[in-house]
Amino acid sequence: MPTLTAPWPAPVATRPLDATVLVPGSKSLTNRTLPLAALAVEPTRITGALVSRDADLMIGALRALGTGIEAYDGGTTLVVTPAVLRGPAEVDCGLAGTVMRFIPPIAALADGPVRLDGDAGARVRPMGPVLRGLAALGVPVTGADPATGEPVDDPSFLPLTVHGTGRVLGGEVEIDASGSSQFVSALLLAAPRFEAGLTLHHVGEVLPSQPHIDMTIAALRERGVNVDDAAPGKWRVEPGPISGGDVVIEPDLSNAGPFLAAALAVGGTVRVPNWPTATTQPGALLPGLLERLGATTALADGVLSVTGTHAVRPVDVDLSAAGELAPTIAALAALADGESRLRGIAHIRGHETDRLAALVTEIRRLGGSAEETEDGLIIRGGGLHGADVETYHDHRMATFAAVVGLAVEGVRVVNVATTAKTLPDFTAMWADLLGPSGRA
Repeated sequence: MPTLTAPWPAPVATRPLDATVLVPGSKSLTNRTLPLAALAVEPTRITGALVSRDADLMIGALRALGTGIEAYDGGTTLVVTPAVLRGPAEVDCGLAGTVMRFIPPIAALADGPVRLDGDAGARVRPMGPVLRGLAALGVPVTGADPATGEPVDDPSFLPLTVHGTGRVLGGEVEIDASGSSQFVSALLLAAPRFEAGLTLHHVGEVLPSQPHIDMTIAALRERGVNVDDAAPGKWRVEPGPISGGDVVIEPDLSNAGPFLAAALAVGGTVRVPNWPTATTQPGALLPGLLERLGATTALADGVLSVTGTHAVRPVDVDLSAAGELAPTIAALAALADGESRLRGIAHIRGHETDRLAALVTEIRRLGGSAEETEDGLIIRGGGLHGADVETYHDHRMATFAAVVGLAVEGVRVVNVATTAKTLPDFTAMWADLLGPSGRA
């Protein structure tokens, strides 16, 4: 992996692609399975787990709370042995939204204080709805002003301390999850261990990334938890045991996005094996989105094939169910001939960086035209030239730049090593995509 200080020259494709890419395990599934395994009544064996910074941070957080986790097969197989959750403990969240949001409700079950902090960028990512939900359940949470260190009684950001007592009564709570579906998932994952379970109401106007909530509910049900989600914006989780056993993690379909988009950007065919026929991952929307952009797709014997002709069509598309795909779609829109509109993604302003602002800034840096709307982007494709593209410590900004760089000479990616968040071997995988010489 290139260093943090040396911009990475994004390779340019000189001929159509013909590649098969093995995509590692899903971050979203890995970082849901691990907390449930820590709360289970028996050990869990996880195979196909993602090896990445986000997964390492989740493992570190759960180990700090007393959970036993042993890694095998290079970290892709994990054996999780639950234990009494303990405090005091220190948790490093890095820049992982799943860690900073999923761990506080679990920390509430620990028998002492648990302090959470993370990277500078994590300190501006919103957490208020989860913390206010815990406060409504009687769990004290205190914070500190990151600049002055002064105490904050009603924190909405890191750093903070969850004052666990070993038990949470549970009950009924209202939160506004308009900013992130992770606020819902965080409370649902720990809810089976609350003595009265949890009835959770979403009171905001929008609910982004519904597939991620569906993923959380499916993970709970697969572990034997009773969840009622029949009413829109309302979830009831019954108290009860969480089973362990064997869990297999699917490939990360969103991480497959840049590789599949490459076929559209420069032509040719890219294949991803082990593509599930049924899944809760938002990345399952990729084939349909790529078809709208001009690709042809086929799924046969578990292999998804995407073929492009080096001609990208502009789109007007609602990405509210899959905001994490927005940087990949934006890269293709910047290469398209015409105006594209990406809608329903106001919530990605609160991701690793403000992705809407970052995408506009970097498309303009590359010579393109882009502007923010209330809930998305307008991108007028074409006219791109080389530039050093900033990534803002955001892995998906790095892969955005790599896709553009396939078709545009002179693109260099600043801090491509940030892809280690979910794809530690990204640059090697990208070179393999282009063939032995690193150039298709």
